[in-house]
Amino acid sequence: MNRIHVIGAGLAGLSAAITATGAGRAVTLYEATAAGGGRCRSYFDTELGIRLDNGNHLLLTGNKSAFAYIDAIGARDRFTGPRNPVFPFIDLKTGREWTLRPNRGRIPWWLLFADRRVPKATAGEHLQIRKLGREWDDTVMTETMRHSSLYWLLLEPLSVAALNTRPHEALACLFGAVLRETLLKGGKACLPRVPKEGLSEALVDPAIDTLRKRGADIQFNRRIVGLDFSQGRVTALRTTEGSVTLDAGDQVVLAVPPWVAGELLPDITVPNAFESVLNVHYRTAVKPNRDVAKAGFIGLVNGTAEWIFIRPDHISVTVSAANKMMDRPADDLAFAVWRNVAKALGLKGAAATGVPPFRVIKERRATVVANIAQEERRPGARTDIENLVLAGDWTDTRLPGTIEGAIRSGVTAAKLLLNPPKATVQRRDKKRPAADVD
Repeated sequence: MNRIHVIGAGLAGLSAAITATGAGRAVTLYEATAAGGGRCRSYFDTELGIRLDNGNHLLLTGNKSAFAYIDAIGARDRFTGPRNPVFPFIDLKTGREWTLRPNRGRIPWWLLFADRRVPKATAGEHLQIRKLGREWDDTVMTETMRHSSLYWLLLEPLSVAALNTRPHEALACLFGAVLRETLLKGGKACLPRVPKEGLSEALVDPAIDTLRKRGADIQFNRRIVGLDFSQGRVTALRTTEGSVTLDAGDQVVLAVPPWVAGELLPDITVPNAFESVLNVHYRTAVKPNRDVAKAGFIGLVNGTAEWIFIRPDHISVTVSAANKMMDRPADDLAFAVWRNVAKALGLKGAAATGVPPFRVIKERRATVVANIAQEERRPGARTDIENLVLAGDWTDTRLPGTIEGAIRSGVTAAKLLLNPPKATVQRRDKKRPAADVD
C-alpha cells in the first residue's frame, strides 16, 4: 500500500495523520523531538512539582475542525467547561467587573439585557460586530469600528488574544473569520472548553494512541534534515540516521514550522515575522468568584496580561503579542504579572504582595504576525511538488495561528493527497472566501 509520510507531530501533523489513517491509508509519522504536540503540550515541572501546559489555549465549541479531531481520537470527555456561555472580564484600570453572557441560540436576545452585554455598549453596537472583517482586505483592527466601550473592552482584547498581534497591524478579516465561526453563530458555538488535565492528555496522547491502534509507524527523535527530488517528486527523506527511500506512490505532508519548511523547500515563500507569547504559571490555589469559577478563566482589560486560567493547583497567565517583553528577566515579569492576578482575583494582604513559586515560559515564535505582509506570504497547502503538501497554522487557512487553524490545515493537506485535484499548482487569490479544502 502507498504510504503517506507526515513530517512533524504538532497538531497539524497529528491531524493529517488521523485523517489519512481514518481513510485507511498507511502512515509514517516523523517527529524531531521526544514527544508530539509542538507548542501545544504538557510537561511535569520538577521545580514547581506540578504538571503544566507549555501555554494556555482556549477552545470554543464553534471550532468545528478541532472538535471533529477530538471526536476522532475519542477525547471529548477530556475537556470541561460551562453549560452556558460565560466570559468574565475585569478592567484593571477602573476595577469594573462584568460577564458576557450570550444565550445558546442563534437569535441574540441576550443583547436586550444590559447586564449580559459589555458595559456602556448598546444592543445596536453589539449587532454591528457582524460587519467586522467581512471583506478580505488589508483593513486593520484599529480601523474597523468606532472606538467605543465595545471596542476597548471586548473587541480589541479578544483580537489581541485570537490574532496574537497588536491592533494597529492586526488584520480585521482574520478576526472576523474567528467571530463568524463562534460568537456570531450564537452561544452554542462559543461555549468555552479547556482540558481537564492538560493539553497533552487531551489533544496529543489520545491521537498517538489512536494512530498506533490504526497501525501507524510513529518515529520520535527522528529529524528530517533534507529531501531528495526527481522529476518533480520527493523520492527520499534524509534523516540524521540515514535516508528513507519513498516508493513510487508515496506522498508527503510537511507539517513543520515555517522556518524549517523554508530550509527544506528553499523555493517556497513562507512567513518570516513572528509574535511572542509569554506564559507565567504560579503554584498556588485560589477560590475565584462564581463566574470565574464557572468559566475557569477571566479576561483582563488594561493590564499587562490578557487571560488568567484557574487550575486546581496553579494559576496560568497569558500575555499575547509580547515581543517587547521577551528580554525582560523572568523575576521582573513574574512580579509584574502577579500584580494583575492579585487585582483581578481580589487577593488581599500577603496573598497579594507575596509572589508564589512561578515558572515563566517564553515562546518567541509563537505565531506568525497577523498583518497584511505576512498574510501574503502564507502558502497554500498545495505545492508544485507532485507528492508533497504543506500543513501548519502558518499556511493559508484563512484563520489566525490557532489550534483550529493548525488542525484544519492538517485535514486540508491529507484530503488533497487522498483526493488529488487535477491541477497540482495552487494559484493563490486573496479574494477567495475559503482555502483549498474545507
